Amino acid sequence: MKLRIHRFLPVTNVEGPGKRACVWVQGCSRHCPGCAAQPTWNKDKGIEIDVRELAQKILNGPEVEGITFVGGEPFEQAEALSELALLLKRKNLSIVTFTGYSLEELQESTNDGIKDLISLTDILIDGPYLQERKDLSRPWVGSSNQRYHFLTDRYKHIKDNICETKNQIEIRMDSMGKILINGMGDFNAIKGLFEV
Repeated sequence: MKLRIHRFLPVTNVEGPGKRACVWVQGCSRHCPGCAAQPTWNKDKGIEIDVRELAQKILNGPEVEGITFVGGEPFEQAEALSELALLLKRKNLSIVTFTGYSLEELQESTNDGIKDLISLTDILIDGPYLQERKDLSRPWVGSSNQRYHFLTDRYKHIKDNICETKNQIEIRMDSMGKILINGMGDFNAIKGLFEV
């Protein structure tokens, strides 16, 4: 099975709890105004990768406690992501999934891939980015409407004190000299630091 991705990061400390791998999927039909990830919207861009090949990259890469799925919209590729999640859960990795949909909307779906991805997710962070409700005071989210759902007990130890976790960003330069930023922060202010 193939997955269309925008970016893969073998290790990060800012895309969920602990040290994680992160996959940005390619394709999102929601198009939230002010979205910081607009390059992930077009479902025809990005690259295709075999799910099993990506699982091996994660398992053979730096030691991580889990994987985070962001987008784009992960639930638009739920079948492929649920296959990837299953392979990683078998190796005791945790799953954090972001979505612009509400958990209730996803639960109403009859799509087996969506149901499977929900069942394999430890933390679901839901809700569209709402520019008028921009709020960076909580970890990993950009607007005050977005919610954390602890779907398993894996991270119950952080549930009551999650707001003590501060947002952070990571800045890297790829082999072509392109600056890549991930995490949650004021990206416009950050971009200004690099303008000459």
